[in-house]
Amino acid sequence: MSNDIKQWGLELGFNQIGITDTNLQEAEVEHQAWIAKGFHGEMDYMAKHGVRRTRPAELIPNTIRVISARLDYMPPNTVDSESVLQDSTRAFISRYAMGRDYHKVMRNKLQKLCEKIQSEITKHHINGFSYRAFTDSAPVLEVALAEKAGLGWRGKHTLLINKNRGSWFFLGEIYTNLPLPTDKTATNHCGTCNNCIDVCPTKAITAPYEVDARRCISYLTIELKTSIPVELRPLIGNRVYGCDDCQLFCPWNKFSEITHEPSFAIKNGLDDISLVQCFAWTKAQFKQNMAGSAIYRIGYEQWLRNIAVGLGNANTSPEVVKALQSRMSDESALLREHINWALMQHKTNNETISTNK
Repeated sequence: MSNDIKQWGLELGFNQIGITDTNLQEAEVEHQAWIAKGFHGEMDYMAKHGVRRTRPAELIPNTIRVISARLDYMPPNTVDSESVLQDSTRAFISRYAMGRDYHKVMRNKLQKLCEKIQSEITKHHINGFSYRAFTDSAPVLEVALAEKAGLGWRGKHTLLINKNRGSWFFLGEIYTNLPLPTDKTATNHCGTCNNCIDVCPTKAITAPYEVDARRCISYLTIELKTSIPVELRPLIGNRVYGCDDCQLFCPWNKFSEITHEPSFAIKNGLDDISLVQCFAWTKAQFKQNMAGSAIYRIGYEQWLRNIAVGLGNANTSPEVVKALQSRMSDESALLREHINWALMQHKTNNETISTNK
């Protein structure tokens, strides 16, 4: 049935399906050491589930196999990422968040795959099939499972890399009690390359295969709900939702392909939008423009907080300063703090310019 499951997965739009057992002993040691260092920051959910994250059968009883799925997400006709990063007036948004929320897309496809398996098993009068599908929605060590399922290897930036398709993809899992044959674990091909480590703006990749989330821009702009550490703000640049640098400079991504999933098409020109334009959105406009997007999950206040940092890092101009001043009396103390910081950057810039005249 393994080959059938893989074929059904492809027919549903997945780009690859792999199958593995539930032995994550090595990954468990690494994960616990990472938690012990406090590298998970304020992501309490990474620690509170204990070993259920690394022992699938303790999360879902009777689980003996994991079906791991890969779905490419790079949308077509995307404005060049590096050009956006080099223009301080534009907002850089991680490419995975350009279209519809991947949680919904992946969950829907995984559920359909489960229903197809259930249907075929029923035809053969097999009883007792159980399953549970996950997409970034439960304590699941998805990269380790995908690596064991042969979908790719864990790169030095800790993301999964596929030898033929790079790393621009989502992962999803199905925990099941079906005694399916397992696939061969993928081999590592990072070699001596350290591009991801070298280009990380905040030096969050503290060692090969280890990320201090507290310094990671994706964590700072998405997971962190409080104030962004002052010393890290200048390093964030114009990245207002996530960070793709470690993938942009990974040589394996020359093999990546554009997604065929229409749900991931760019919405509202998010690949080429100005910081000032985003900062001017009302709460109603944010809800309208981000409805159905992963970005909607961070909320309006955090969205503005991130953009305020981006505006603080932008080249000084009357337009940028005016945009920041327009929200100085906002009811959010969190936002006002970041706006005041941003305005101070421009005051310092202006004083430096005046001194050099």
